[in-house]
Amino acid sequence: MKRRSRWRWGIAIVLLVVLVGAGLAKFAFKETPPPQVTTTAVVKGDIEDAVLATGTIEAARLVSVGAQVTGVLTKLHVTLGDRVAKGQLIAEIDSSTQQNELRKAEAGVLSVRAQRASKQALQKQTGLAAARLKALVAIDAGSQADLESADALLATTQADIASLDAQLAQAELTRDTAKVNVGYARVTAPIAGTVVAVVTEQGQTINSNQSAPTIIKLAQLDTMTIKAQISEADVPRVRAGLPVWFTLLGDPDTRYEAVLRRVEPGPTTIATDTVASAAATTSSSAKAVYYNGIFEVANPDGKLRIAMTAQATIVVASVKDVLIVPSAALGARTPDGRFKVRVKDGLKIDDRIVRIGMNNRIMAQVLDGLKAGDDVVTSEVMLVGPRPGG
Repeated sequence: MKRRSRWRWGIAIVLLVVLVGAGLAKFAFKETPPPQVTTTAVVKGDIEDAVLATGTIEAARLVSVGAQVTGVLTKLHVTLGDRVAKGQLIAEIDSSTQQNELRKAEAGVLSVRAQRASKQALQKQTGLAAARLKALVAIDAGSQADLESADALLATTQADIASLDAQLAQAELTRDTAKVNVGYARVTAPIAGTVVAVVTEQGQTINSNQSAPTIIKLAQLDTMTIKAQISEADVPRVRAGLPVWFTLLGDPDTRYEAVLRRVEPGPTTIATDTVASAAATTSSSAKAVYYNGIFEVANPDGKLRIAMTAQATIVVASVKDVLIVPSAALGARTPDGRFKVRVKDGLKIDDRIVRIGMNNRIMAQVLDGLKAGDDVVTSEVMLVGPRPGG
């Protein structure tokens, strides 16, 4: 009886050990969970390969309207923001000095004319006297010496008149210059445009002898010029005629379209650098080098203003209505230039080899290997499951 009881207890212990071992084995060798992935569907869309550049908006034409005479600015006829026509009166400068110079020059002209008229009368008189002496000498009734003296006086008088003609031309030139200087006292607009700056206020004294003083700055704002700084790494990819679009920092939702007119041959610092420093800057990798890409855009509503910052995109190439996937979905590159892409189909994830066209590092064009609606894996996280004995 005791032996049977011990045998039953032994069987129970063995079964318990088997059950506990089976549980531990199931826990220890549990299958690793499938990876957690993020997918994006292959869709049709547009893609462009572009160069990004930051630019500054400038007026298509900006003119500093200055004074060419010295004096007090007695009247300023425009204010900031006024639109003016070409030839419109901008300012008036006290012209007392210029008026006096004009009167002095006119008096000089009159003086020379009077001297010339006197010499012309003397020329007439000496000419008549020489003619009479010539007739008398012809009949041996006059002196040859007197005739020669009369001829010499006539020639001298004619030379004096020629000299006075030159003096008269010089005096008239001085008078005309004085008239121009008087006209400079009335400053007019050289172009039609908008007053964007008033540099000299009414009542200020202008000294044109020391510098070329600016009264106002006049700009044509119907068309604006953008100078976009293109890095030296991107300059070889761009050329005149490429489409450009840009947005403003304060209005990122509005897109302005334009065409790249040209790329300046020298870097943006060439105007201020010496030859040596420009060469050092170009050859140094520590300092970035940029080149201005220039384009224009219409500004009929005046929304674009001088010195605004433009975030420009120069479109090097573009394709429309093609299959696209995120560039992040592209895996290893094969020797023939294609890419490995992981595609999720239900619970399975398969590898595909696809051929890619344009790739702007954000989106890539699919030439073959995928179809619209395929779910491509863009990121994948492997979950670590329990390890044996852990």
